[in-house]
Formats: sequence, structure tokens, C-alpha cells
Amino acid sequence: MVQQVEVRSFGFRLPHSTCHLAGDHVLPRRMLQLLLLLLLYCSGFADGSWWRIADLPLDSAHFQRENRSYELCGDTSFFTEHQRDTCYNNPELLKVIVQAAKTAKYECQTYFQNNRWNCSAKRGSVIHYGNFDDKGNRETAYLSAINSASLAWTITRFCTKGELTTCQCDRIKRSKHSNKWTWGGCSEDIKYGIKQARLFTDLQENRTTSFGLMNLHNNEAARRILRSNMEKVCKCHGMSGSCSTRVCWRRLPSMKLIADTLGSMFDAAAQVKPVENKGIIKKLTRKDLDYKKVNKSDLVYIAESPNYCEENESLGIFSTRGRFCNRTSYGIEGCRLLCCGRGYQTRVRNVEEKCNCKFVWCCSVKCDTCSMRKDEHICN
Repeated sequence: MVQQVEVRSFGFRLPHSTCHLAGDHVLPRRMLQLLLLLLLYCSGFADGSWWRIADLPLDSAHFQRENRSYELCGDTSFFTEHQRDTCYNNPELLKVIVQAAKTAKYECQTYFQNNRWNCSAKRGSVIHYGNFDDKGNRETAYLSAINSASLAWTITRFCTKGELTTCQCDRIKRSKHSNKWTWGGCSEDIKYGIKQARLFTDLQENRTTSFGLMNLHNNEAARRILRSNMEKVCKCHGMSGSCSTRVCWRRLPSMKLIADTLGSMFDAAAQVKPVENKGIIKKLTRKDLDYKKVNKSDLVYIAESPNYCEENESLGIFSTRGRFCNRTSYGIEGCRLLCCGRGYQTRVRNVEEKCNCKFVWCCSVKCDTCSMRKDEHICN
């Protein structure tokens, strides 16, 4: 007896309440992968987190206005009731959500690829994006922030590219200018992107719990970081390239810059505790009052992080055993720290790589193929 999900045009979709039992079916490998992911969510690992859609093998370019793939909007495994309604009422939004989730996943896993927690969690033999924390640790704080920033960033970028019909460029005439330059061009409308991201993500949080307040704080902190890193770019105008005037507009920073900025905030995140009034949680305050007050751009967390050195099946932690480490580094990617004091093994491989590359006029690059010895260090 196996669990089965309802088959729809884009692949699979969960019913709104439960997963059905059915007989055997022969499925393509791609569908089997998707089925396995959805069955895991049926097993109780889902929490209505929209960004977990990044684990599905979906391509945002696949979504068209009339495509039945939008039935994914009704999936309770990823969306709350409010988010499902928003998705149904604005079908263009789904491709943005998919792209934002995949962008956040890529940036998070890239930034933490050499850390003990590499922005991944494990259920059975399947690796998932994120973690399975419900207590509010430092890693969850970063996840809330990067997902929130990615959604606002992606909505804004899609507006500029004309892929959303509900928005366009930011045409607001700003007062700040000079005799040497003036506002013009197509500024990216970060105000609209942040507003729509806030409406989509924040309403799912429970404002009466510490966990919900933590997520709300980190969501907003990430959006503040995104807004404060908007770039001013200019283009010269004038006869014969004289640049007598410059037209300037605002442009989004790269998501890598945002991910790296949030990464530095991850290390400096503040631990907080709830403040109650008549048994009702009203706000969060810094746990250690000897430090400065938490500001709106800080990341905050409630609980200490688990030990990512050893496997913990209930938390989805798969330890650092078998991870590659840097023998010469004293950082977290170094063998001493990443391997948690267990030591490491060195493996020698002969690899072929391009070498002695030269530019040949015109217009190609020719390289030799060299055999090299490569040392790999693997945690015990």
C-alpha cells in the first residue's frame, strides 16, 4: 500500500486536506522525485512555508496565464489560506513565488556551503532546502530574512522587466538631485515590491507567539536591508560624449550582496525573549540587557542552535561526516572546525584540467590539457 497524490497537468498536487491511498503506478523518474517530496509533506513535515516550493522541480518559465499549473496555488503544503487566495486572484504571482524561492535557496546554500549547517535538512534520503526548526534558532532567522528579501527583490525585478501587468517602473520624481545630474530612466520600484512581499508573507505569522514575532521582525529587517542597498546608476548625455548632463535612476543590488549582508548579520544576530502583559506576548526584547537595544535592521533569534556536528534525525541534521574541508584554513570551512575535532582523511586524485591557455588572433583561446594531482580532505 503506498500513498498517492492527485495527478494534475503540471505533475502532482496534494488535495486540500489529506493524501490518498492507491495502488501501484508506473511513473517517470521526474514525477517520482516530485511524488516523494510531496509524500514527505503529507507525513507531517509541511508547515505552510511558501519557500519550500523551491524543492519542487518547477521552472518559473513554465507558468503561463492559462496554464493549469496555477492549481498549485491551492496546495496547503506550501500556502496558507490567505496566500492561496492571493495566488488564485493574481495568477501572475505564482511564477514570481517559484523564482523567488529558488533564488533564496541558491543564495542561502551558496553562502553556507562551507558551514556546518549548509542551509539544508534531511528527511530519509531526501535533502531539503532550509531546516525543520520550530523553536526559532539563528538559522531560522536567516531563512526568514533571505526568503523575505528574495520575494521583494523578485517582485521588483519582474515589474521592471514588464513580466507583471500590475506594476511598472518607479516614476516618482525625487527632490534630491544636483546641477550635474537629474532623476530619470526606469527606477526599479522597490516600494511596490516590498509592499506586495509584506502582504504575502507577514499575514501568515501569528503575532501572539514568540516565533511569529521573530519571523515578522526578521522579514522586515531583510526588507530594510534590501531598500537601503538600492544603487544609483547614471548615464551620460551630451554632444560628442561631453556628459553635460547625467540621467540617474535606482537599481536593485544583486541578491548575492543581500545574501552576504544578511550572512554578516547572522553572525551578529541578537538573542531575544518575549515580553508578556497579562499572559499575552506583546513584543520581543534582547535577552542579555547588557548589550545595546535591538534595532529594526538586526536579525533576532529565540533559541540556541543545535549541534550540527552529529546526526539528529528528528531535526533533519545529517552531521558533517563525509564533508569536504580545507586543511589550511582556520575558518569554519577548515578541517579542524568543520570536522568538529573528529579528524579527516586525505584522498589523492589525478584530474585533467585546462592549462597554458593562450589567446589566438582572431578570435579564440587555445589550451593544453594537463594532468594534475588534487588532494581532497574529507571529515571523519
